[in-house]
Amino acid sequence: MRCPFCAHDDSQVKDSRPAEDHASIRRRRQCSRCGARFTTFERVQLREVTVVKSGERRQPFDRDKLEQSIALACRKRDIAQDRIDQLVSGIQRQVETAGDSEIASSRIGELVMDGLRQLDTVAYIRFASVYRDFSEARDFEEFASTVQDAAANERG
Repeated sequence: MRCPFCAHDDSQVKDSRPAEDHASIRRRRQCSRCGARFTTFERVQLREVTVVKSGERRQPFDRDKLEQSIALACRKRDIAQDRIDQLVSGIQRQVETAGDSEIASSRIGELVMDGLRQLDTVAYIRFASVYRDFSEARDFEEFASTVQDAAANERG
């Protein structure tokens, strides 16, 4: 593993343990040249998945991009980071185990919407506003009332 401080290629693992989400391994490393310590995370990747975006553009699936978009929707909400990590890991697992080497970005968006709907209503509406490209306040109102009606129906 390359040292982020001096770019030396050799480092020693000083400590390994499961990360909080139990879907990755947290490793403390020390550079053999400069002695700096740093942390890495190791995750299982089941397969290489390509995301097919609008206009048929393709790019590799990026867990970090998924995590950033969910974190943005959850910003300033009282949601524990481990719940966000679990959601991201669950979506990544669904994407990688779907059986296809390609997945439409719209499908990933739907998986995120499903997860956020169960996690936090405000985060769900925030994500939907970008994902569904709300252009007017009326779009928010209509979507929020749909969410509110669905929540009322679930309560009984």
